[in-house]
Amino acid sequence: MSAAARTTRTLGLGSAANGLLAYLVFVMTTRSLGPDAASPVSVLWSYWAFTGAAFTFPLQHWIARTVTAHGDGAVQKALPRIGVLVLAVSVVLGGAAWAAREPLFHRSDAWFPAMVAAVTLGSALIGVLRGGLTARHRWNALAWSLAGENAVRCAGVGVLILLGNQDVVAYGLCLVAGPAVAVLWPSALRFRATPVVGRAPNPLAFLAGASLAQLIGQVVLTGGPVVLALVGGSPRAVTTLFAALALFRAPYMLALGMVSQLTTRVAHLVMSGDVESMRRMRRWLRIGTAGLVVLAGLGAALLGPFLLRLIFGSEVELSRGLTALVAVGCTVAVANLVLMVSSLAQGRSAAVARGWLVGIAASVVAFFVLTALGVGDEPAVVWCFVVAEAVAYGALSLVERVQRPRYR
Repeated sequence: MSAAARTTRTLGLGSAANGLLAYLVFVMTTRSLGPDAASPVSVLWSYWAFTGAAFTFPLQHWIARTVTAHGDGAVQKALPRIGVLVLAVSVVLGGAAWAAREPLFHRSDAWFPAMVAAVTLGSALIGVLRGGLTARHRWNALAWSLAGENAVRCAGVGVLILLGNQDVVAYGLCLVAGPAVAVLWPSALRFRATPVVGRAPNPLAFLAGASLAQLIGQVVLTGGPVVLALVGGSPRAVTTLFAALALFRAPYMLALGMVSQLTTRVAHLVMSGDVESMRRMRRWLRIGTAGLVVLAGLGAALLGPFLLRLIFGSEVELSRGLTALVAVGCTVAVANLVLMVSSLAQGRSAAVARGWLVGIAASVVAFFVLTALGVGDEPAVVWCFVVAEAVAYGALSLVERVQRPRYR
């Protein structure tokens, strides 16, 4: 087995463990507290998913590409400014959560608003940790860090259950404690004051574009049930769409950890001027995406409805056509993730964000057209999801092909 294959397998296992442990934490919390009492933790958990998109993902890939292209010194110089910004944002978001604490958490105390601020800081810390490990090609440690964050949470919740603790605040603090895994790799958080190679781009501009792009991508991938609820879809339809997306985005969740090595790989190719390898990667991505879209659509049409009933219950039913569309959209989402990481590795964060905005705009237009044609709410939302992913794929492919890398 080649080194690249071993790395991919290792990161894949770390991502899979991370997802399973996250599921276990949520199940243990819900079963221990009950669905009503666990509501504040559910809200905090949802918020954590978005901070991962807004902070963890951008910081990881900014650090990886910056160290590769410009050396440790560029990161070491920029981190204090970024830290102050993250701290300010965490305070603002914690204050907003305090103002909305009653509808959000159904509590009047400050515990969960404070946890919102702490989760924001923790997500940024995990981004720095993973970025440092990625930049140094410490793939085994990176895989362990992927699983370790939710392993810490799982252990904490397990202790609470063994002690018979029913305090929802304690369960929320277990979620906050996840980033404590960073203490296992303190060297990944340190960056030497080396001379900066070349002219490093503005880190705040890069992070703003990357955060916006990943947030939009996350909303497109997970926001369908919310949109369906807002336009009047039935509770059963909303739950069914949520279940279908949860099932078919599993490959995306695996890929999210596995693409870490792509950042440094593309950065090295750009710095060495290896245009032919870049073209070959794009060609294989197009071929692979086309083939997987066909397989995903056919497989989901044949087995998807059965799997949904088997996993989520007999009342969760989705037509074969819509099931196939959901699978196709989730498959294209994986390709979009690869395109996005590749473009971010070349310093194109603003263009990547514009590509996602084009995808969102196309889906909005598609929704109004489908509504005017009398298409039902559920099919319209599913089609809009596919349109957003497909148009974003075209826009991100164009970004990947026509723009020059912004390293020097």
